[in-house]
Amino acid sequence: MNDVSVVLAHGGWADGTSWARAITGLAAHRIKAVAAPLPLTDLADDVAALNRSIERMPGSVVLAAHAYAGAVIGLARPERVKALVYVTSFAPDEGEKLTDLFFRAEPHPQAPKLAPDSANLLWLPEDAFPKAFAQNASVEDLTVLKAVQRPLRFSCMTVPTAGPVLWKKVPTWYLIAEQDHMIIPATQRFMAERMKAKIKSHPVDHTPIVTAPGPVIDIIREAVNAVSDN
Repeated sequence: MNDVSVVLAHGGWADGTSWARAITGLAAHRIKAVAAPLPLTDLADDVAALNRSIERMPGSVVLAAHAYAGAVIGLARPERVKALVYVTSFAPDEGEKLTDLFFRAEPHPQAPKLAPDSANLLWLPEDAFPKAFAQNASVEDLTVLKAVQRPLRFSCMTVPTAGPVLWKKVPTWYLIAEQDHMIIPATQRFMAERMKAKIKSHPVDHTPIVTAPGPVIDIIREAVNAVSDN
């Protein structure tokens, strides 16, 4: 039915399976989606991995990102990318660091205070999953999220965004999570409005791709339908 496919980019402390419900939900609407396997080792490494996933897809592509991965999709190779969807994601401008955005306002009281380990990796404390990362998740989902977490290298948060950002060139959508304890809603709205994104706001937590996939599927479908045959 659709001439546009979707490439999904997962955030820190997660992998592609975090998009499972979105993938099956989009498939029910005959929209093909794949999750890019990001190494979370370096922003440039993650952009390269995303570009490899784009290369595997035919025709036009919509990119959707969760959390940290908003920085990644903004630097993707632009040729076939027709739209960007940010799901409670960072959206840095050129030269901006994610820490600049995270600390532009007072973090949520439940946001974990993170420190890199001896390998310069950031791990999410186990109690942060039910307090901040996915407080609306079921016990079963929390068990899995904790068990499969993948660390994010600290430098991913502190390296300035290099090169022109794609959100200045293609249409953007942004899902604001009103109950987000990781990236406060005011910061999400700041980034979304700066991009002139089409904004959808929902009473969901930081990880709606797991805990509230319906609005996530809807906003991605809206972007796909907007750019189909364009």
